[in-house]
Amino acid sequence: MRAVVGLGLPFLPPFLRGKTAEDFWHGANFAVGGATALSRDFFKEKGFDVTNIPPYSLDVQMEWFKGLLDSLATTDKERMEIMSKSLFLMGDIGGNDYGYLFTKNRSFTKEIKPLVPKVTAKIENAIKVLINLGAKTIVVPGVFPVGCLPHYLAMFQSKSAPEDYDAFGCIMWLNDFSEYRNCALKRMLQQIPRNPTVTILYGDYSNNILEIIRHPVIHGFKRETVLVPCFMNGNLCPDPSIYISWDGLHLTEAAYKFVAHHFLHDPFVESSICPI
Repeated sequence: MRAVVGLGLPFLPPFLRGKTAEDFWHGANFAVGGATALSRDFFKEKGFDVTNIPPYSLDVQMEWFKGLLDSLATTDKERMEIMSKSLFLMGDIGGNDYGYLFTKNRSFTKEIKPLVPKVTAKIENAIKVLINLGAKTIVVPGVFPVGCLPHYLAMFQSKSAPEDYDAFGCIMWLNDFSEYRNCALKRMLQQIPRNPTVTILYGDYSNNILEIIRHPVIHGFKRETVLVPCFMNGNLCPDPSIYISWDGLHLTEAAYKFVAHHFLHDPFVESSICPI
């Protein structure tokens, strides 16, 4: 949302709150809390309890989008014009898929890590749908370094040894998993067929967040708050602007502002090289 403000655009209304097509002339937000990239049926077929998984997977959200597009324009030419002039932000997607299995104590090597190609394929399919509909500019963010998120730090605290942590207090194997996911995403983006008029950009959440975790003071944060959530156990911290994490999983407005600024103006050079 901070990137939207930086571009001089209004906030995007949530799709599920809109009433008429006119509510979405400036765009729409199709995100749903707790939604997964993979369908609820996928998890159900694997024998998981899906009570807490909303039935609004990425495929469902894409159907919402196509329906909205049809309501905004009556001809293919008008729809193509809308698509070609719009900016699409695809992500970050998939965190709930992995997070759901983590909370169920599922096997990392046998069940969680093997989800990466399946989630990546869902994102790839959604991008291809947008391109076929006429999209010209798509930004696909990577994922946060989850080994630095307070939610995961708390979840794995009792299961982690001192050698599992890096110099900044993050769990290294979880950050390695985030990098694995980001590399899969970047490789997929490089391989998507498209004509020269289509631009697909990778948004580097990971290195931007690691920058403020490693050098918090120079960016307006505090070292003692970088791995602590602002909102915890129903209590709100007195000054969210010096925190990176809002609730242990999502960033604060201050952290998102930092990320959005560097997305738009001065992105950090990626420090990692993905294996082929």
